[in-house]
Amino acid sequence: MSLVNLEKLQKTLNASEPLSVQGRVVRASGLVIEATLPRVAVGTSCEIRLGPSRSVQAEVVGFNGSTALLMPFGEMQGICEGCAVIPRQTAATICVGDALLGRVVDANLRPIDGKPTPMLWAKVPIQASAPPAMTRRRISEPMPLGIRAIDTCLTLGEGQRVGVMAGPGVGKSVLLGMVARHAKADVIVVGLVGERGREVREFVERDLGPAGLLRSVVVVGTADEPPVVRVRAAMAATAVAEYFRSQGKKVLLLIDSLSRVAMAQREIGLAAGEPPTSKGYPPSVFAALPKLVERAGNDAGKGSITAMYTVLAEGDDLADPVVDAARAALDGHLVLSRKLASAGHFPAIDVLASVSRVMTDVVSPAHRDLAGAAREVLSAYREAADLIEVGAYVAGSNPRVDHALKCVGPLNAFLRQAPDAPTAIGESLTQLKRVLGGPAHGY
Repeated sequence: MSLVNLEKLQKTLNASEPLSVQGRVVRASGLVIEATLPRVAVGTSCEIRLGPSRSVQAEVVGFNGSTALLMPFGEMQGICEGCAVIPRQTAATICVGDALLGRVVDANLRPIDGKPTPMLWAKVPIQASAPPAMTRRRISEPMPLGIRAIDTCLTLGEGQRVGVMAGPGVGKSVLLGMVARHAKADVIVVGLVGERGREVREFVERDLGPAGLLRSVVVVGTADEPPVVRVRAAMAATAVAEYFRSQGKKVLLLIDSLSRVAMAQREIGLAAGEPPTSKGYPPSVFAALPKLVERAGNDAGKGSITAMYTVLAEGDDLADPVVDAARAALDGHLVLSRKLASAGHFPAIDVLASVSRVMTDVVSPAHRDLAGAAREVLSAYREAADLIEVGAYVAGSNPRVDHALKCVGPLNAFLRQAPDAPTAIGESLTQLKRVLGGPAHGY
């Protein structure tokens, strides 16, 4: 046998899946299936055979001695005592490639848009490790999004991870659609986790649009799917973004929403027997979120992943434990205000409550001063708002408030923006300087 044939045989053997132990289902309760499956690690994907031509995929989420606890990726109907359970190591990787661009796929990257199955040649791990801390490039370049409120006052950097925090119905999905259409990125990867089935098509056709879809990959795990599928959808979207980053691309990763990832992980943890802690969330939730978001960012000598994660503040409570965990793990947050949304101010970004932790590293001193002046106007007006609204404020008693009264109307008009009207960052800065009373040039 020639050396070339030996090398081919070695590659084939390395890519093949070794025969593994086969178990049997012994019990099913709630969301969990118990099977006799000794020496199988947590996270292993398995196939539950229901018959000669039907099977259900499942994942090991815990064990009790030689009994493994599994959660299925599909419905539990048809699973009975004695069904064969076969571990599948190859399920730890997914196939990716450029053919995913313009497609809507499920958590296993199978198409759900009615188009032919894409030809994908590369394999990547679905639960990859984050890049080592000392190999990451520093964030030094801005990431223009075409949204005036963000580009001027909360500038994001290429490789930054930021949360979009708000209660339900305040405009998170519309904001993500604006970002996806107008951001200066090579590839957009969207993870719709726990969304209503109706909203998936609305986001793709209305918020993303045909132009945005051409350079996008949309990974979907809807609310009616099992929790392991919803968590897998977020991981698969991140793995796809990592693949394009390794190709040297400037990637924008949008996950809607991180809260639903946490809720799905809570279902998994509680079903596996973890004790509930803060607001019913088990410890695995607060361990899983940093691992997921740390995979985004810059990598040495490669591309970048700039990530935005929506975070649902239940009851508009920004002290929610998931909101706190996200705020601690991310590089900044954008807070959407229900009060602004109710007044017809969209995008409803509360500039004073929001922060970009890398803005000072990616903008010029003049830009930083201009953003500070805008915040000063909003802050001075908010401090005196009660007096102003009841007519008790006397003009001339406070120069800061007088200047704020002069500028706040035009400034709020500047911060409003139609979804289909992007503005270049240079033009946005020129407009902001004019609004604040400075000469409209120099940017």
